[in-house]
Amino acid sequence: MSNFPTILNHILGIIFIILVFALAYAYLKPHQLHKRRLVSTLLLKVTYLFYLLVLLIVIYFSALVKGGLDEVFMGIEFFAFLIVLFVPNTGILARKLGPFSKNRENYNYFFTVVNLISTLAILLMFFI
Repeated sequence: MSNFPTILNHILGIIFIILVFALAYAYLKPHQLHKRRLVSTLLLKVTYLFYLLVLLIVIYFSALVKGGLDEVFMGIEFFAFLIVLFVPNTGILARKLGPFSKNRENYNYFFTVVNLISTLAILLMFFI
């Protein structure tokens, strides 16, 4: 019975991952694409969902398996992790703002690259 809190934490972590990913999927609606910007919109949404999935899994393993985020991401890596955490999320939320709506295709391609670089950075920081 002494193992129950650990098992409960893992179950709650998995439920949290599923819940956050489902909310992101419902917000982005990747099945609804823009008619004029089909490719750029699809790339942005798919790369963001992939980034989010990798981020959630890394946070799960860092927090529950490897002893915490401060144990995995030490020093300057923690600040890099915070940047990688907030930049793609800000990009996906700001895409419908007025200044970016006129040049949305370039914006979508730019943040597609940002999402891919952020995903690689998270994986590199976690495994190295």
